[in-house]
Amino acid sequence: MIRKNAIAVLLAVTALLVSGVDSALAGGDWNDKAVQWRSYDEGIGEAKKAGKPILLIFYTDWCPHCTKYSAVFHDDAVIAKSKNFVMVRVNKDDNAELSGKYAPDGQYIPRTFFLKSDASLMGVKTPRDKYQYFYNPQGPAELLAAMDKALASK
Repeated sequence: MIRKNAIAVLLAVTALLVSGVDSALAGGDWNDKAVQWRSYDEGIGEAKKAGKPILLIFYTDWCPHCTKYSAVFHDDAVIAKSKNFVMVRVNKDDNAELSGKYAPDGQYIPRTFFLKSDASLMGVKTPRDKYQYFYNPQGPAELLAAMDKALASK
């Protein structure tokens, strides 16, 4: 009897995982309601037209750091500053070639880049020697400082 119950529980858990019940949060909750995320091509076009800088993030659905980092985009100050950028989020697994284009220090995830309106890379990055485009997922301070720097240098 215990074995049948264990098998039933295992099957139920497997069914939930396979069905994608939590697929809306796969890779994190990036606050799509308050942050106007664009696809790469749409974002590049919008930035050129509006003359706005771009905040570009590479993430994946399976990355625990991406899930934690996505919470930063629920911070009121980040939401407010995001309106000064064209916000672009790209799934690295679905865009390998594009991910390779933006990999000056590797293809780790999440990676956050600040681009000029012509899609060229700004010199804005973290103060770390390694993983210079990996912003602290524990809070918004590091990202907010980088956003300020990008806006000052656009």
